[in-house]
Amino acid sequence: MLRLLKLELQKLLLNRTSKVLIFISFILPFTVLILSSIKINFFGFFTLELGELGIFNFPIIWHITTFFASYFKFFFAIVVVSMIGNEYSNKTIKQNLIDGLSKKEFILSKFYTIIFFSLLATVLISLASFFIGLYYSSYTEVNIIFRETEFLLAYFVKLVGFFSLCLFFGMLLKRSAFALGFLFILYIVEWIVFGLISWKADMEIAEKIQNFFPLKSMYKLIDQPFQRIMITKFPDNGDLAYDYGVHASEIIIVLAWTALFIFLSFRLLKKRDL
Repeated sequence: MLRLLKLELQKLLLNRTSKVLIFISFILPFTVLILSSIKINFFGFFTLELGELGIFNFPIIWHITTFFASYFKFFFAIVVVSMIGNEYSNKTIKQNLIDGLSKKEFILSKFYTIIFFSLLATVLISLASFFIGLYYSSYTEVNIIFRETEFLLAYFVKLVGFFSLCLFFGMLLKRSAFALGFLFILYIVEWIVFGLISWKADMEIAEKIQNFFPLKSMYKLIDQPFQRIMITKFPDNGDLAYDYGVHASEIIIVLAWTALFIFLSFRLLKKRDL
């Protein structure tokens, strides 16, 4: 495992574009630190500091930071599809196989890299959330601080699932631009299918089926926190209540898609004439 991971990291770090994209994908999530310190002056009458609104209190901070940080995954998605595109364009995939790397090891090297960077991103966002929370949170009890840290697990699984999908598209199309374009096409297709199901059947049934779609299932791992923030401000308004928790069933669905994407990537490579 370490040998395959080291081999892939060497390829990425020797590529200037990949190094820049990796740097950006890890730095941008830390904009939450900037967000927490923003102060808005209302014409000199009073100053509003976002960190003082309570949105960085424990345990809600785990929810908020992982939700926003997940949107920066597209930068590393470019790295993932480029890993495959560059292998084909530079003919390094054939050279790796000639040098003794099996097709299974080739796919595993990509998957290990995905896990490595997803884990690193999770550790970084957890540290950022922890220290922001310690600074702003009104709650310092240990049981409250570490409550809802399952959002970190959901964030990790979400990254691994999404990057595995990018890996599959990269293997399928061999071109980085086409692979990224297919992500957008998949998004459109999911909503078209949802629209057809809701037209033919009940909306509730359509939403349940939609939750099994690849992109939708990944999004559902961490639901939007805005409604939850409103609940904390207006706790007596029952109309705002909704289920924002992380559920094991949602994690299982994304893990199943991840396994399928990796398996299909391997089957593509195994059957393809290089």
